[in-house]
Amino acid sequence: MSSARFSVVPASYVFLMRGSQVLLQRRQNTGYMDGMWVAGAAGHIEPGETAVTAARREAREELGIDVAASSLRPVTVMQRTDGSDAPREQRVDWFFTAEEWAGEPTIMEPQKCAEIAWFDLTGLPAEIPDYERLVLDGLASGRLDLLTSVGFSA
Repeated sequence: MSSARFSVVPASYVFLMRGSQVLLQRRQNTGYMDGMWVAGAAGHIEPGETAVTAARREAREELGIDVAASSLRPVTVMQRTDGSDAPREQRVDWFFTAEEWAGEPTIMEPQKCAEIAWFDLTGLPAEIPDYERLVLDGLASGRLDLLTSVGFSA
């Protein structure tokens, strides 16, 4: 057994929806998934925050919009890992959609976000992380389990 401490990293993701279109951001200068299109707003849940509170905070910080808690629709909770036999961490991600918000989505962190754009769920760019594509494909098909997992053998 490994002496490294195991951790679970929680995060919230917000997909803004406009009919069948979703707002994505393209990452840059972060050292992690740069060049990839990802959820319009997402980030780690801070100590003392709920998944909903974190989702609302990330929407304000990254897009300059206010999403009411009642406008956040939970679509799946995903547990994921790197697939190794002895992972040092797992992630638990809360994915939400929102169809209503106050303000116009704007890039608030230009050092981390190269651009934002609306995409039809049936015409997504190729450069999307596999685990986010699983959620977006589920939204497009209308078949997304409330609990999902990625990277586990069983």
